[in-house]
Amino acid sequence: MAYLGRQPIVGNYQVLDALTATTTDTYALTKNSVAVFPQTPANCIVSLNGVIQAPFDSYTISGSNIVFASALTASDSIDFITVLGDVLNIGTPSDNTVTTAKLADTSVTTAKLADTSVTAAKLSYAEATLTDGATIDWNAQSAPVAKVTLGGNRTLNAPTNGVAGQFISLLVIQDGTGSRTLTWNAVYEFTADTAPTLTTTANYGDLFTFRYNGAKWLEVGRNLNLVLS
Repeated sequence: MAYLGRQPIVGNYQVLDALTATTTDTYALTKNSVAVFPQTPANCIVSLNGVIQAPFDSYTISGSNIVFASALTASDSIDFITVLGDVLNIGTPSDNTVTTAKLADTSVTTAKLADTSVTAAKLSYAEATLTDGATIDWNAQSAPVAKVTLGGNRTLNAPTNGVAGQFISLLVIQDGTGSRTLTWNAVYEFTADTAPTLTTTANYGDLFTFRYNGAKWLEVGRNLNLVLS
């Protein structure tokens, strides 16, 4: 990227605490008395006796220590040691500079979202198709809006992964034969504790909506005998 004037500096640049040379080759690196861990010798600018030292050849880094190629003496002077920005430290991105193309798949998880941070206006549920069978499973988390076509008399299992306060809906469709029945798991709660009777007409549907209270899926609405096409 081109800049007008001086390009911004990015990185955690630090001039480390002063060191006094003694008869050793190893010195602890600190900033305000806190240990500093340069990533490589190339991340450092080291001046000894007024001469900038060559990384790797004149010194190496071991954890939070600098190790000179040979022991110093009390007459030597460690003028300064500067640690440059961390490798790949790009700093804090400016507003509106991180696009969706820069985010890895699955990089944003529910753990990164604050409670209630996603509003209903931002939610859009694609209708899922449940697998028909003698017993029918329903995942309330991945398929809150669903449909199923009954190919025989069936039993609907309790929804899994429900969250208290959640709404889910299910469109129950008769196949080309019709007159299929559905037995509801006891976790579904209907008015007067009486399960509905499905339409018997082939290819017609019945729509049910439920709200979860943490223990039961309470029916909040139904539309029966619907023409679907």
